[in-house]
Amino acid sequence: METGDDRLSVSGTLEAFNAVLRGKAGDGVRGSIWFKENSVRNLRSRDFLAPQAVLRAMFAEGQVPNGLVESVFSLKCPGVPPIQSCQNGPAGLTVQLERPAVFEQVLKAIPVYTKSPQTAQGHSFLLNCVPLQGHKSLNSLSLSHLRAILVTDHLAGILRAQGMDVHLVPALVDEEIRRFLQQLRVEWPLDPETSRSPEDILAMKEALHQCPHAIFDQLEQSGVVCKLHLKGFLEKQQEDVQGYDPNLDVFLVTEEKLHHMAELQRAALQCTVVASGKCCSIVHVVSHEEAFQQQQMDLLWRLLAPQVVTVLQKHLVCGSVKVTHCASPMGALQYLQLRNSQMYEASVLKYGDLSQDDTWTETVSVLTSAAIRFEMLSTTHRNQVVLDVEETSISTKGTKSGAFVMYNCARLATLFEMYQRAVEQGLYPAFPLPSELNYSSLGEEGEWLLLFNGILPFQEVLSQVMQVPISSGGLRIAASTEAICKFLIQLSMDFSSYYNRVHILGVTSSRPCPYPLTENF
Repeated sequence: METGDDRLSVSGTLEAFNAVLRGKAGDGVRGSIWFKENSVRNLRSRDFLAPQAVLRAMFAEGQVPNGLVESVFSLKCPGVPPIQSCQNGPAGLTVQLERPAVFEQVLKAIPVYTKSPQTAQGHSFLLNCVPLQGHKSLNSLSLSHLRAILVTDHLAGILRAQGMDVHLVPALVDEEIRRFLQQLRVEWPLDPETSRSPEDILAMKEALHQCPHAIFDQLEQSGVVCKLHLKGFLEKQQEDVQGYDPNLDVFLVTEEKLHHMAELQRAALQCTVVASGKCCSIVHVVSHEEAFQQQQMDLLWRLLAPQVVTVLQKHLVCGSVKVTHCASPMGALQYLQLRNSQMYEASVLKYGDLSQDDTWTETVSVLTSAAIRFEMLSTTHRNQVVLDVEETSISTKGTKSGAFVMYNCARLATLFEMYQRAVEQGLYPAFPLPSELNYSSLGEEGEWLLLFNGILPFQEVLSQVMQVPISSGGLRIAASTEAICKFLIQLSMDFSSYYNRVHILGVTSSRPCPYPLTENF
């Protein structure tokens, strides 16, 4: 089996192709010249392309230098797949890979291409999901709050997949919110008894009394501890304060805000212990509507605990959520209930009466959770999400939803189940070893699409998703939380198209399908 160092790489191939072209054109050429094809139509004739327009800009009158085609064709270096042809045509320079050889190299080492990268073990992250602060009741959770919660949960899963230690705050105190999140397959820590000790609050109040930017007189509102002049504090900071709102000034520090600070500080100290004394990275995930208030809290914490808070404190801001075709404002709970009802009705239309099958309650719940996650995560987190809540907007037939991905997962599960059962019955032979397969028989365009757009770039998609630029300058960071959703939707579309064209199993079983989602799909 191949090792990770021998893995064929899309990005490595593009870098190698670009290096060949730059070697002929000179050092003045910047940026990527080649790109990977993705569409079915273009993949019928090529796998990589250097467009003619780019070549014209690089070479006089677009004349490709002698020997360039041969240099690309004969390229052999780690990560570059075997090349069948390189041609200079109307579209530009095109490369087609030796597909049977690529199938063989990849499928003989499939674990290398599908495992999650483990590149950051030992690093700790503290994720502060701001919408869960303030002892909110379930009815007060907005759709923007829900989006930030799901982004936080998604980000936690991404970081843990890399081997990182992840701490989540704040701990939940509302049992209704906990049950609500569990319906969405979100597990969140419960409120520990020691999360907000009176000693911590007292220490923070004493620190505020020593702060030259705090004013304690003329406080007319109950629960207000002091007024804090943040502008003066910001002006005296030596570190990078790029990204803070210039309108930050007077901030009313309340008892409740100090409780939040105490929990956050205690979690940061615990995170530091786990990180063997190194300060953990802190990410505040916040909705657009609450981003200004979180900057105030950020500066309050920097003022109260400079020894705890480091420059590795970043804000990940989620765009707002807009609802269309809705006569009245909709909260997170109403949204879940509506989507669950719509998913049930869509399933009844497809499969008939489900009332006699208890397993469908759980099935519909799983599909609803997937649909909501995809609706909230498929858009870049900085941009606004627009939700269409009409009944026609959710369907088992749509190709852009989490339900569609789940249906295709069920298809695959059923396919493997039926094949294994047929093997046990003697209808099929056991699956041969990879070395015994005839890879030249994989000539259907859908098969190449699944390998070239699915398996081959999978680890690079994961690497893109897993990049959390915590050490970048400025206050805000961005994360590609939408990338995995887009990848899964495209993979499901490619598989569904192939599944509908190719009769994968020639023998079917009379036994009812164990996955009702896939029957007559």
